[in-house]
Amino acid sequence: MPMVRIGLIGKTNTGKTTFFNAATLQSAEVSNYPFTTKTPNSAIANAVTICVHKELGLPSDNPKNSSCVDGWRMIPIEIIDLPGLIKGAWEGRGLGNQFLSVAAQSDALLHVVDASGSIDAEGKITSPGAGDPVADIADIEQELAMWYLKLIENNLDKIVRSMKSSKATDFSGELSEIMHGVGVRREHVVETLRKLRLEGEDAGSWTSQQRTDFAWTLREISKPTLIVANKIDVPEAAKNFSRIREAYSDMIVVPASAESELTLRKAEQSGLIKYFPGEERFDIVRGAVLNEKQKWALSHISKAILGEYLRTGVQFALNVAVFKLLRMNSVYPVSDPTKFADGSGNILPDVYLLPAGSSVQDLARSIHSDLARGLLYAVDARSGIRLPVDYQLKDRDVLSIVSTFKRQEGKK
Repeated sequence: MPMVRIGLIGKTNTGKTTFFNAATLQSAEVSNYPFTTKTPNSAIANAVTICVHKELGLPSDNPKNSSCVDGWRMIPIEIIDLPGLIKGAWEGRGLGNQFLSVAAQSDALLHVVDASGSIDAEGKITSPGAGDPVADIADIEQELAMWYLKLIENNLDKIVRSMKSSKATDFSGELSEIMHGVGVRREHVVETLRKLRLEGEDAGSWTSQQRTDFAWTLREISKPTLIVANKIDVPEAAKNFSRIREAYSDMIVVPASAESELTLRKAEQSGLIKYFPGEERFDIVRGAVLNEKQKWALSHISKAILGEYLRTGVQFALNVAVFKLLRMNSVYPVSDPTKFADGSGNILPDVYLLPAGSSVQDLARSIHSDLARGLLYAVDARSGIRLPVDYQLKDRDVLSIVSTFKRQEGKK
């Protein structure tokens, strides 16, 4: 099963690596000098959704490709912490080329911004309020769009020649092939042309503004992005958070404190508190061993973060990226639909993330190519109804796939 990949983008010193560590419990280097992250860090985090075993009346389950904690199914996703961007990255400034090449492979992006305005235009540390997070967001968004525009303009003559030689009227195939390396698919190009009303237009005759508009729109469609307003508990952040939401009203903006999430997760890991990522509260279980600094930190998080914003925002941002931006559905394939189990008796062993609009055939293909080739139909484990191969999957479906392909014992 291809794993969902989420890229963390933003300027230096916005807290991207702290967010990465909080989401994955890794220990990537965090510092306040530019380009601490010189190479991409990659690790596994989780998208979290309610597990179906309780609503099915099952006392427990036996996850294999994921985990279930207190009724929450934790589905592995990949998080990539990318080097910070600066102006001119699309031209190769700083670590721009490396950043852009990796960002291309992400399914969605989390744009981490220092909401407190504690970094200047170049990403260097300054006093809270001295920087402008709204302008910082604009800088990074422009870098990504300019990168797309550069790719399009460098290949436009080639696309036009290809169309003329084949007498084609639609260049979506040619363009998507050229931009395949940056994660652009044909449906992204088609949707962009439709949105800008450029279907059937000669790409070679586009104006400079049309090319720019196309690059911006294609970037937005092919790399859905949400804004993480980090350091939300620092002075000036609340005011800037309102400014960000107003300036980017067409995007999802999540308030967050990555440092608070990292503190809670480390405290939970040490057995000092009971906390589940994304929850609105934590319980202190070993208060007697907490020092004054730890007590102050936990009190601050309880009041300034959870009390004001309900959550630290880290897990929430990941969940929104997976289930809202990418419109993923969680689907549970089983071998025995009457017991909701695989061939070895494991109950609800696997869960797959598939985009909205995926069919039974797409699920079969994700599990095993031979299973898809021999696909006959699927059975809805809840109702026993037989489902055709083109049935569009719904979130939390539990299905048994029937195929002429006989799989090994214990697999679906």
